[in-house]
Amino acid sequence: MTAGRPAGGRPGTAEFRIGVLGCADIALRRMLPALAAKPGIRVAAVASRDPAKARSFAVRFGCDAVDDYESLLARPDIDAVYLPLPTGLHAHWTLRALDAGKHVLVEKSATVTLAEAQDVVALARERGLALMENFAFVHHSQHAVARQRLRDGEIGELRVLQASFGIPPRPPSDIRYRRELGGGALLDVGAYPLRAALMYLGDDVQVIGAVLRSAPDHEVDTAGSVLLASPDGVTAELSFGFEHGYRSHCALWGTRGRLVLGRPFTPSTTDRPDLRLSRQDHLQQFVLDADDQFGNTAAAFAALARGPAGAREEQYARILRQAALLNTVRDTARVLRPR
Repeated sequence: MTAGRPAGGRPGTAEFRIGVLGCADIALRRMLPALAAKPGIRVAAVASRDPAKARSFAVRFGCDAVDDYESLLARPDIDAVYLPLPTGLHAHWTLRALDAGKHVLVEKSATVTLAEAQDVVALARERGLALMENFAFVHHSQHAVARQRLRDGEIGELRVLQASFGIPPRPPSDIRYRRELGGGALLDVGAYPLRAALMYLGDDVQVIGAVLRSAPDHEVDTAGSVLLASPDGVTAELSFGFEHGYRSHCALWGTRGRLVLGRPFTPSTTDRPDLRLSRQDHLQQFVLDADDQFGNTAAAFAALARGPAGAREEQYARILRQAALLNTVRDTARVLRPR
């Protein structure tokens, strides 16, 4: 069944045509509007196990509605797939999409386990296809500004990264609480500060200690803290969860001062993030330019898919390093289960 725009790309164009597997909230609010707004990119079809939901998305984004995932993957007019399904389904459908010859943009966390990450990366590399994990925040210009100020020595030598990301408790039926769907705070919100640690401290960070907390009425972790260290002794103090008031925070603490990003993970397209630089006798606050991290992600993914195969190795490595870090945290963490 189809609705919206007729199937197929327009002859003579170089449109990058994307199909969507699943109708998650993140797709509706952030990623699909960003994809649809980018010149040269077209949302061609959306598939859902709920036909009514697929039709609703199709009408909104002017694309086709497809009743099942396999039918979408079989379409020759689809160049790539955006996959916002629950984390526990990512590996299976990423493999199916790659096997069908489609480039894949998969929501974070890309997989539940390191073994799954190794499988999807191996197939992407074998088929010469782009595979990107959707950490949109890394494409926001505020982080480029912060990294440049760090390189310029404005806070001296970096000693500590502090990052946290937390959201209020979700309804009991939320998929974040379902173990079989890859639920849990570590894979959901914890992945953000871990990715920030890799971005600012480098890929050689190691897990020194970790705690995961499971609320009494849930079978998954609902909060956690992690301590990382780089080979030269820079540490990362990370916290996360969904039993908190909302918090999105990142601070870089150096030998001469501190840089604080007030909203590092989830700024809207109209937010002008603040960056605070403090030293012992000096405080400056900068209001940065608004930026569209999801639009930037869409452009980066299209460029990756259209570019040379060798350029995809960095993304493969990113997925594997993130998965390895998550794996180590999960395997070594002390698990607390308050009564």
